[in-house]
Amino acid sequence: MDAYDLFSSCRKGDICRVRYLVEQRDVDLNVKDKWDSTPLYYACLCGHEELVQYLLASGAKCEANTFDGERCMYGSLSDSVRRLLKDYKCVSVRRFVVLFFFPCRLLEQGQHSDVKFLVHGQTFLAHRCVLSARSEYFTEMFETKWNEKNLITLKHPLINPAAFGAILQYFYTGGCVLDDLSGVFFSVSPLTEVSNKPGICVKVLSLEPHSCQLQEEMAQLADCALPTELRVGFGELPFNRVDRFPTYPDICLRVNGYNFLCHKAFFCGRSDYFKALLQDHFSEGEQLQSQPNTPVITLHNVSHEIFIHVMYYIYTDDTELTSENVLDVLCVADMYLLPGLKRLCGKTLAKTTCEENVLYMWKTAKLFRLSRLEDHCAEFMAKIIERLVDQAEFAEIIKEDAASLEERHETDSVPLVDDIRYHIASNVQTYSAIEEANQKLDALEELLSSINIDC
Repeated sequence: MDAYDLFSSCRKGDICRVRYLVEQRDVDLNVKDKWDSTPLYYACLCGHEELVQYLLASGAKCEANTFDGERCMYGSLSDSVRRLLKDYKCVSVRRFVVLFFFPCRLLEQGQHSDVKFLVHGQTFLAHRCVLSARSEYFTEMFETKWNEKNLITLKHPLINPAAFGAILQYFYTGGCVLDDLSGVFFSVSPLTEVSNKPGICVKVLSLEPHSCQLQEEMAQLADCALPTELRVGFGELPFNRVDRFPTYPDICLRVNGYNFLCHKAFFCGRSDYFKALLQDHFSEGEQLQSQPNTPVITLHNVSHEIFIHVMYYIYTDDTELTSENVLDVLCVADMYLLPGLKRLCGKTLAKTTCEENVLYMWKTAKLFRLSRLEDHCAEFMAKIIERLVDQAEFAEIIKEDAASLEERHETDSVPLVDDIRYHIASNVQTYSAIEEANQKLDALEELLSSINIDC
């Protein structure tokens, strides 16, 4: 029902409700209704300019030469909305989308930065760990010419601030937009391959993010953070950079006696839990003997095996999840206030949903507020409702869901029942499908009547 609420809110222009559904309930922005329409289409059709801007910035799809893109353009109520679509280059040019919102924010805000670059009067905050992971040039410079320097001044006349800022954007996000290619002299292969072709004059260059490359290079920071005893297979190959790759850690997180050398910028930026934890412990505490300026924080209620999965997510926005570890990772993600990791766990759990565990999965989704998993379970229940109504546990779940509503009246709806009804009735187009849907609804109504719930 969250999807229906999103469509309704987009038609009304209720941006506060849309923000809640997208950011808190994790509703898919590109979901389509039975008329094959998207939330962005309704916002454009009704002329809600501010809402259109928010949807575009949040990742709503509206690409050139596609049904959705052209429909949004021609269906827009006003010229201002059309101009907004063009400004975002959603229809005429494929829009650059940052795959990793966190690294982009890390660059813009510069939290816990440990180096500053001064380029012709303009200052750029950066992090040695990110630049070293992304560029061997910076790795070498930080170890030699720029060693122990907190402020680095670049005076070369060919380096302009706009180009240097674009390079930093590429290092942090995997993509960038360059209006001026002069001053780009660092070893960035996608730039040199295009600009060195004879007979080509490039004025504007847009680089789409390469998620795999960015994830692999950010994963090197997690590889280096692993304690030596837990590194399996690292350092055996000549092209592996882990042993000779300085990452400049500034925090040691101790789990089950193992020391993980990490970075405050990633842990504090990703998690409010770690932000509060590290701020409270900076005044006094244990220092790492091998690195005297690195504070040590001991983490409890988590095993080092599960923490490794959490750590890789914090650095790469992804981690390896299996049916054996996903519930443990979910509990820790909830404790550490990592909603993105919780969503990854929800996707993994959705793949393992079956008739035997769907009720348990729905309870888990409800407990951890995983709205997509909750909706997935409701859709699955709708498919097997005729067998599900014979289970006593299903009747108890409906009773509990009804009792959980504050000040519920006798005839008020029950969220789970509403969701199941919605999925039974959705996309019913043929007579045989209508008859099958009516049989499922009758089975559900008979169960509700037997447990004295009128909704």
